[in-house]
Amino acid sequence: MQRAEKMQVIGLCRFSYPAIGGFQTTHESVEDRRRFLYQHDRLEERFRLFETVALPGFKKQSDDDFQLIIVVGDCLPKLAYDRLNDLTGGFKQVRIVAKPPGRHRKVMQDVLNSARNNPDQPCLQFRHDDDDAVAVDFVERLRGCVRDCVGLFEKRAMVAVDFNSGYLARATADGIQAARVHRPLITAGLGMYVRGGQQKSIMNFAHNRINRAMPVVTRPDTPMWVRGLNRFNDSPRTRKIDVGLTPLTRQQELEFQTRFAIDQDMVRRSHAKP
Repeated sequence: MQRAEKMQVIGLCRFSYPAIGGFQTTHESVEDRRRFLYQHDRLEERFRLFETVALPGFKKQSDDDFQLIIVVGDCLPKLAYDRLNDLTGGFKQVRIVAKPPGRHRKVMQDVLNSARNNPDQPCLQFRHDDDDAVAVDFVERLRGCVRDCVGLFEKRAMVAVDFNSGYLARATADGIQAARVHRPLITAGLGMYVRGGQQKSIMNFAHNRINRAMPVVTRPDTPMWVRGLNRFNDSPRTRKIDVGLTPLTRQQELEFQTRFAIDQDMVRRSHAKP
């Protein structure tokens, strides 16, 4: 098997892509979905969270040999596309891919497979939501898991890696409120090994049921993600989560800065804007 250090690492982030399927919030038509996704208040919130929560940790990865593909609709309003392009400009790992509305799993599978430098070689994949964060050593530890469990990975076409420790958090003009939790198989902090020649991708599986399709290696120790709670979470269950969020302590502020590159003052300034 190819050494972990040589494996291509590919991440996929949907940014308000109007997929057919792929959402728990249902709409009667693609046009209805576009109107929902592109409403001003929603897009503004997504940009604020993407800029202050999601993007900083990727820019500070200890292992910077990875790709992050951001999938948008080819109908994304120009002002929004330009803003996204400006936010990611100069970040060599990011590539924005515009696609027409299509079947969610098929479109995302095709995007990931097209990004593979050599489909006959294994790769590591992860999915990411634009309001979440991963730790600055996420890519490094994902590769490390392959080294630690090489015997398992050699025998399987696909293996999931679940970093199940992190924070639930809400970002506001008053700063971040959060709670430390363990949550298995959420989107943030979930990766997958894919053998060479295998066409399926991490986007072919519901994240919370991926353990029905393949072995899962769980890493429960260090906090590896921040799961954003906000008005426009797709999951109704997530929108109703009540876990007693509390303002960050000074120690937690430092942890958010060092583990996730999230700056509390930057969050306040961004969310204080009209």
